[in-house]
Amino acid sequence: MRDSAALLDVSAGAELGSPYFSPPPARPFLKEVGADPGNLRIALATATPGGTPLDPQCKKAAIDAAKLCESLGHRVEEAQLPIENAVFRGAFGTIIRVSLARVLVDAATTLGHPVTEQDVEHVTWVTMQDGIKASSVDYSRAIATIHQMGLAMAKFQRNYDVILSPTLAKPPVPLGLLSTSQEDALTWRKEVTEFSPYTAIYNVTGQPSMSVPLSWTSDGLPIGVMFSTRFGEDSTLFRLAGQLEKAQPWAGRRPPL
Repeated sequence: MRDSAALLDVSAGAELGSPYFSPPPARPFLKEVGADPGNLRIALATATPGGTPLDPQCKKAAIDAAKLCESLGHRVEEAQLPIENAVFRGAFGTIIRVSLARVLVDAATTLGHPVTEQDVEHVTWVTMQDGIKASSVDYSRAIATIHQMGLAMAKFQRNYDVILSPTLAKPPVPLGLLSTSQEDALTWRKEVTEFSPYTAIYNVTGQPSMSVPLSWTSDGLPIGVMFSTRFGEDSTLFRLAGQLEKAQPWAGRRPPL
């Protein structure tokens, strides 16, 4: 965790003129590792947001992490995030598709010709076409929707210091399964959504999150457990991570590859 904190210390900060940025930390993150996190209120949210399958190993990893946190003096209780997944996914998907379309349309200036299906992977091409079809009203509504979800999450976290969930809903999947070169874009979207249903909400809200390898599969691959906190409170995660790393070290573990 000291390496992660040091890396963020040298890379953090707002780009001049940036419209969005995190508040500057009170002190270097490196000083937070090893500091007492206090007794945290932790919301345990294991259910996948859209009700898609959750691998038992990933669920067990989160529950075991919750038990570890309780043994360290933190208060853990099960909770449900205040997000309607279908609405969230619709807004998130619209923004992704429109933003990708804009990037690829602008790429014509660099390429010297409009982007064609031969220039990009198939899933990228299909996503671009969907983005071009979206209306300005669709995009504006999507932006308003995710801002409302950011407000809902901020209000939810008045009662909790940290949210604990699996990082992913499945252990590591075979290479190629999530490739954007496959011909069936709908299958790709399904696989991606079922593999990673938890992380997108924090892309939208800007809340700091960390994935900690506290568990391992039966064949020796790490399983991440995700901890997320309030916007701008990255220091809480570094304090907690330092405590978890000391209680259950992982730096010396390596997959048998």
